[in-house]
Amino acid sequence: MRLATFSLRSSPERQLVGVLRGDRLLEVDAPSMKALLGRGRDALDALASRVDRLPGPGHALQDVRFLPPVPDADKFLCVGKNYRTHLEELKRTDLIKELPSEPTGFVKLNDALTGHDAEVVRPASVTRLDYEPEMVFVIGKPAHDVKADDAMSYVAGITLLNDLTCRDTQKREVASGSRFWTAKNAPGFGPLGPFIITMDEVPDPYDIWVTCSVNGEQRMRVNTSEQIWKLSRIIEHFSRLVPLVPGDMFSTGAPGGVAVGKANAEDLFLKPGDVVECAFEAPAMVLRNRIVAP
Repeated sequence: MRLATFSLRSSPERQLVGVLRGDRLLEVDAPSMKALLGRGRDALDALASRVDRLPGPGHALQDVRFLPPVPDADKFLCVGKNYRTHLEELKRTDLIKELPSEPTGFVKLNDALTGHDAEVVRPASVTRLDYEPEMVFVIGKPAHDVKADDAMSYVAGITLLNDLTCRDTQKREVASGSRFWTAKNAPGFGPLGPFIITMDEVPDPYDIWVTCSVNGEQRMRVNTSEQIWKLSRIIEHFSRLVPLVPGDMFSTGAPGGVAVGKANAEDLFLKPGDVVECAFEAPAMVLRNRIVAP
């Protein structure tokens, strides 16, 4: 099942929750995605069993504006330094000063999130804007002090983040000892979605090919099996002290192959007019955004 938060182009002020049936979005009777997830797995299973019987024709995808699937999460924690190839890039470019011995993370602010097909403004002060396609897990039930063996039972589904990053700002933040908050939290620097893919459609979250293309040219292709810290360890680590609730999210890190790690990085950083597509190959999903000038 694929779940989305969206609005209609004809009435953009009204936020809706929907489920995909074929090539159309059907409205679900829930005030928000968090509320839908909070009803629990039995309610999601019941919804999945009756998708084909839901009333109405639904909405054509060209008539909707995708919003972040969970636009108002209580917590969106991003695990950093989770692919060895990316670790090497960060070391080589002075973007990290230490190697992790346990999962580390930073927070993605709700104000930074945007949806599929949205335009992302590159601020005038930013010249080194980089792409980072990341698999995201969405929490489906309250979790506190969870053990690794049981962690996956708390997951409702996965989605996709492009963790856009201002590399100049990130470098300054690393040098000053902070955890690069502002480099990753400008408005629009968190394209997310377009759907939450529920776990019944995800045979193995650690065998998914993740790609990133710019203007139709593939820049990255990596398998999630290469992650250092798997979600079971991530949830165990963070939930020891931080209670999790439905709709909370964990982004699981960027793979190697980002622009900053390339010899011709200056040619690869994102510029106004660029169209960025991050994707899962299977289960297939594409997150597309255009970079624009202020």
